[in-house]
Amino acid sequence: MSLTDLLGLSPLVVLAAGAVVVMLVIAFYRNHAITASLTLVVLALALLLIPSISLTELGQKTPLLIVDPYALFYMRLILAAGFMVAAMSFGYLEKRQGNHEEFYLLLLLATLGSAVLAASSHFASFFLGLELLSVSLYALIAYLRENERGIEAGIKYLILAAVSAAFLLFGMALIYAETGTMEFAEIASRTARMGTHNALLLTAMVMVIVGVGFKLAVVPFHLWTPDVYEGAPAPVTAFVATVSKGSMFALLLRYFTGVDIHAYGPLFLVFTVIALLSMSAGNLLALLQNNIKRILAYSSIAHLGYLLVAFLSSGSLRVTAVTFYLVAYFVTTLGAFGIVTVLSGKDREADRIDDYRGMALHRPWLAGFFTAMLLSLAGIPLTAGFIGKFYIVTAGIGSALWLLVVMLVLNSAVGLFYYLRVILAMYLSLPEKEVKESPVASSRLSLSGSLVLAMLMLLLIGLGVYPSPLIHMIQAAVVGTY
Repeated sequence: MSLTDLLGLSPLVVLAAGAVVVMLVIAFYRNHAITASLTLVVLALALLLIPSISLTELGQKTPLLIVDPYALFYMRLILAAGFMVAAMSFGYLEKRQGNHEEFYLLLLLATLGSAVLAASSHFASFFLGLELLSVSLYALIAYLRENERGIEAGIKYLILAAVSAAFLLFGMALIYAETGTMEFAEIASRTARMGTHNALLLTAMVMVIVGVGFKLAVVPFHLWTPDVYEGAPAPVTAFVATVSKGSMFALLLRYFTGVDIHAYGPLFLVFTVIALLSMSAGNLLALLQNNIKRILAYSSIAHLGYLLVAFLSSGSLRVTAVTFYLVAYFVTTLGAFGIVTVLSGKDREADRIDDYRGMALHRPWLAGFFTAMLLSLAGIPLTAGFIGKFYIVTAGIGSALWLLVVMLVLNSAVGLFYYLRVILAMYLSLPEKEVKESPVASSRLSLSGSLVLAMLMLLLIGLGVYPSPLIHMIQAAVVGTY
């Protein structure tokens, strides 16, 4: 590897080296504050290195990874989200007994795996990044050993990840057997020459889609996803809902941008059915929930269905719509789970709708913040979520995906109902005695969590009112890659 390659991969190198340093610090001296601070420094350093990568390093390609504007944009998004999750986790873990230091080591490794996914150009790096992410998440989800639901959620996620890996490996093997390569660009080139009626190749691609579908938790591969969201610690749930899914979708978009999915009728139909089922089932099942984390779990399934509408569109607006919506989704989802994180007590998490009744009376700023996040998820104007949905609808209409667009609009109306349920609960008045007994009223907010929430609120409103800078950044960095 040349020095230029090393400079281009410097964010990944810093993450890997930082994980080793954190592990050594834990081995010699246990201190929660020091470990958390060191983790934040590593993530911030990796994030700050990205703008320093010059044009000479851009486009540098190792046998497994590629450093291009697309990869760097998603690395920046992943690292920023990882930084926020680490900052929120400090106050959350401080309220609980036990050793907390290994949590940050696992978080660094999961972030590294996600960044590798964003830069992957080969099936080998794809699988290595995926397994690094998945194995770290097994432990993170079940990290609070006194929580029985957390242990159950960890086991369920392990089973889901194992099934996903099995389908992915089988699909990769069939693609390699048919094309003789595992490099994304070469696969796209050779499949184009083979035509669209190769049964073995179509079977292999469907198996890859099944494996990716389990990781994205889209319908019908969403089994146990709400249980995992509910059982995992709140900051880990935020990480799974954003970084884990975002990195996988970034890789999916890179892979299928090289392969003309519209030329493969069966594949296009498969993605269309998945999008329709995810939007409909996600929103309808969320109506039946009384747990905030389960509501957000089904909501995330629906939002992945919305993303697939833009993914199935064609033209230059496709990548812009997907990327902007992912940024908006990261901000709003981190904010929503951030509220649950900072308000959770030492005994249990604030994840029931009843916990938030009357919240506007004793925590008006947090109630307003949570309201803004939920309205953004619903796609209400002046929020980042509205701009994201506008781009997705525009991309869908531009590609004449009328059925998907109509279902997106109808399901967005359904989604507004369960978001309003939570909002209404926060603004209902309660007797003074019940307010004092509420876990939300008695919880102590951490400084780091409060700062992260304030930052997310600024991003939410800023992207909703003035999205042009981000759109120009996406068009310059991401669209220019393809």
